[in-house]
Order: sequence, then structure tokens, then C-alpha cells
Amino acid sequence: MKAILTQEKLLWLAVAACVPAYGLEHRFISAGSVVALAVAAMLIAAIVCASLRVAHHAEVLAQKVGDPYGTMILTLSAVLVEVVVLGIMMSHEPSPTLVRDTIFAAVMLDINGILGLAALIGGIKHGEQPYNDDSGKTYGVMILTAMGISMVVPEFIPRASWHVYSAFTIVAMLGLYGLFLRMQTGAHSYFFSYSYPEKRGRPGAADGTPARVGLSVAFLVGGVVVIGALAEVMSKALNTGLAGTGAPPMLLALVVAAISACPEILTALRAALANRMQAVVNIAMGASLSTVILTVPLMEALALFTGTPFQMAMTPVQTVMVAITLIAAAINLNDGQTNAIEGMTHFVLFATFLMLTALGL
Repeated sequence: MKAILTQEKLLWLAVAACVPAYGLEHRFISAGSVVALAVAAMLIAAIVCASLRVAHHAEVLAQKVGDPYGTMILTLSAVLVEVVVLGIMMSHEPSPTLVRDTIFAAVMLDINGILGLAALIGGIKHGEQPYNDDSGKTYGVMILTAMGISMVVPEFIPRASWHVYSAFTIVAMLGLYGLFLRMQTGAHSYFFSYSYPEKRGRPGAADGTPARVGLSVAFLVGGVVVIGALAEVMSKALNTGLAGTGAPPMLLALVVAAISACPEILTALRAALANRMQAVVNIAMGASLSTVILTVPLMEALALFTGTPFQMAMTPVQTVMVAITLIAAAINLNDGQTNAIEGMTHFVLFATFLMLTALGL
């Protein structure tokens, strides 16, 4: 019991934050925007703590059950956190563009932020870092196809036919995910692996200590419940704090994307410093792909259920940023080695995204 208390201290911290969050909810929301923003920041930190433990237990389960179910657990757990926070925030402040902006922000954060920073830091420390170039090409073309179908083409779909195209999008995304999962865990699994001379293993994954599957399942489910509970109050506090401030709409989407990406950022940076760039490519590009092909069908299904469509078509600025990002990724991830210059190009694109967000574009 003592070991569990010690290992799960981040989760217990998040659980402890629920008590004052709900007990004092009305008091701090009515105390003004500054107090509301401060509370929102603390709750976001608590949600990140819980998401780190959810990611850890997903890793444990993935190692226990093996592929293909392990891969499904890893991707679904990451997307689940994002969808839970996104759904709760939309229930309090309905926005037709929040889904689109969150997916866009996640792609910018994963490819330009995580991959860029990891390749930059790893390149400075190790020089050129090898990986399997088949993975970069496969991820890139699938992200391009998925985003084109779900976030570019909708601009040209008549509003009267939105539900028909929405249903088609769900089928297309699930078809892409099914094929991708089969490739990643089946005959083409070598596309996403690289033989390192040192001991193999997922950076940041659980160590070899035996762990009960039931316990990990319980903590994973409990962590998601805690995230949902905290997101409920965090959403109200954040909306109250930002009301009337003129904050850019993209800020909320960036918060959602950053919450789900925090575990990935830490894992990718550790992998880059350990000279394991294949793990970075799988994390950054895989997270982007999973966000698109799993979040889109879930939210499109919600739109069909409620009868209210989301605005999924990207703005011209967003389309240009995605195009530049994917072109840069196609060039940089084409030769089986990354370096600091390639990392810097993506990181500058991420800085550009942050600047555009600050400008409200």
C-alpha cells in the first residue's frame, strides 16, 4: 500500500485537487477573472498530473497484452484524455470551431513542437540521429490524407449535405485507422521500428517490474474520471477568467492539446537525449495521426447525434500552416537521419503558430 501511495503521488495530488475545486467552485468563480484564471491554471496542472499517470498505466497495459491491443491502448488512452477534456469544455462553452482548432493545435504541437524540439536538442547533443525513414513517409502521407478529407474538403461541401459527408468522414477515418493499426502491428511493423545497438524498449515506458493488469486498468479508468471531474470545474474557471479579455479563440484549443500532449513531450525529449529518434518519430507523428483519425469520427458522430454540425474546414491561415508543416516533414523525414537544422525548422514553425495564435489568426 505504501508503494502504491508513493508511485501514484501525482494521481493522488489530482484527486486531492477535486475537493477544494468542487467545494469552493462558486466562490472562486464569483471572485473575479484574476482568481478564476489562477484557479484554472492550478486545475490544469492537476489534470496534467493525472494524464501523466494515465499514460504510464497505458504503457504498462500495452507491455502486458502485446500488439495489436497494446498499440490500441496507447493511442486510445491519449485520444481519450483529449476527447474528455474537449467534450466537457464544449458542454460549457459551445463553439463550432473548437474541435477543428484543437486538432489543428495538436498537429502543430506534435509535429512542430515535439518533433522540432526533440530533433533540435538531440541533434545538438548527438549530431545526426538515425531512424527508419519508412515510418516518417507513412505517417506523413496518412496525416495529409486524413486532414485533407476531414478539414479541407468540408469547405466545399454544401451545408444541406453536411450530414452525408460527415457520415462518410467517419467511415473513412475508421478505415484509415484500421489499416494503419494492421500495418503497424502486422506484416509491415518494421516500418515503425529501428534496431538500436543498446537495449530495446520504449523510452519512458514502464520498467520490467511485474504489475497487476487489473490495478493498471483501475488506475487508468480512475485517472480518466479524475481528469473529467477536474476539467468540469477548470472549464468554468477558464471561461470566466477569459471572458471580456479579448483572448484569442485558439487559446482554449491550445490548452486542450497541451494537456493531452504533456506525457508525449516528456517521453520524446528523453528519447531524443538517449539518441533514440525512432521513438520520437513514432510519438510525434503517431500522436498527430491518432488525433485526426480518432478524434474526428468521435466528434462527427456527436454532431450527427445532436444534429448540429461543427465547423471542421480550416481557415486559410491554418491550411497554409498545415501545408508548410507537412511539406517540411516530408523533406526532413525522407533520409533516415535528423539533425539540429531540421529540428530548428520545425521549432520555428511552432513559434510561428504561437505568434499567429497570439495575433488571433
